[in-house]
Amino acid sequence: MLTRARKEELVAELGGKFEKSKATFMVNCIGMNVESITELRKKLVGMGSEIKVIRNTLALRALEQFEAEKSVLGDKMTGTNAFVFSYEDPSASAKALVEQSKSSEHFKIKSGVMSGKELDAQKVEYLSSLPGKDELRAKLLATFLAPSQNFVRVLNAVPGGFVNVLSAKKKTLDA
Repeated sequence: MLTRARKEELVAELGGKFEKSKATFMVNCIGMNVESITELRKKLVGMGSEIKVIRNTLALRALEQFEAEKSVLGDKMTGTNAFVFSYEDPSASAKALVEQSKSSEHFKIKSGVMSGKELDAQKVEYLSSLPGKDELRAKLLATFLAPSQNFVRVLNAVPGGFVNVLSAKKKTLDA
């Protein structure tokens, strides 16, 4: 049994997690074995996220400070819920959740919230299809490098073309 002081401590801790997270997903993982949950937890920690099973009453108390999140998640808090707090890259967390939901019949994505907007299961799946932060950085870097690479190719083409003209002229003179 949780004491009142411990409940207040948990509510404050949850409030900090809701405030810090860029996106929060609510999932149902009843029936999953310990290995699967531990594997998912490790995968999420590597992505800057965490999963926590939270009592609905404590979650509702923590959400009182966050009206947008409460309006989205409050009505869907039935049964046992786990919350996934994504602190860094929401699309990477969404990818991990969608993969888990496809590989496990017991894991279901209920809802989510990002920037005060509701994410249903279809929107979470769409979010998972978006490129992650590292992939976007690589594309941006390639975009920045493309003009200079093309310029170097053009500069190299001029002397190369001149050498080709000279060798063709030499062949005509030798013949």
